[in-house]
Amino acid sequence: MNYLLKTEPTVYSFADLQREQTTIWDGVTNPVALKNLRGMKPGEQLIIYHTGDEKSAVGTATVVSVDTSDPRNPQVKIKTGKPLAKPVTLAEVKANKLFADSPLVRQGRLSVVPLTDAQHKFITGS
Repeated sequence: MNYLLKTEPTVYSFADLQREQTTIWDGVTNPVALKNLRGMKPGEQLIIYHTGDEKSAVGTATVVSVDTSDPRNPQVKIKTGKPLAKPVTLAEVKANKLFADSPLVRQGRLSVVPLTDAQHKFITGS
C-alpha cells in the first residue's frame, strides 16, 4: 500500500523533512486518517502533499516504523525521499480518471490518503 500525507507547508514542509531526514508523523485526529496511519507498515511508500496555496504533491518518503500502542495517537516514523521532478497539482490529479473514486478528491479534508500503485506511479512519474 502507498499513502499520501497532507501537510500545511507553513507548519511542516517537505523541505523540513529533508532537513531533518526523519520525523514522527502524528497529530492526526480524523478517524479515517487515524485508521490509515495505524494500517501503515515499514517500507511502504509515501507522497508528501502540500495543502494551502500550493495544493500539490511535492516529494516522497518511506515508512520506517509504526507504533500503535496508543491507537488514538499512532506514531509513524518516516524518512525523507526525493522531491518530485515536477510537483503534481490537485487539478492534475482531479483531471486523471485514476483518481475518480480516490479519497484524495472525494474527501478533501482527509490528511492521510491511501493510494493505489497506479495512482502512486502517476504522481511520482515512475
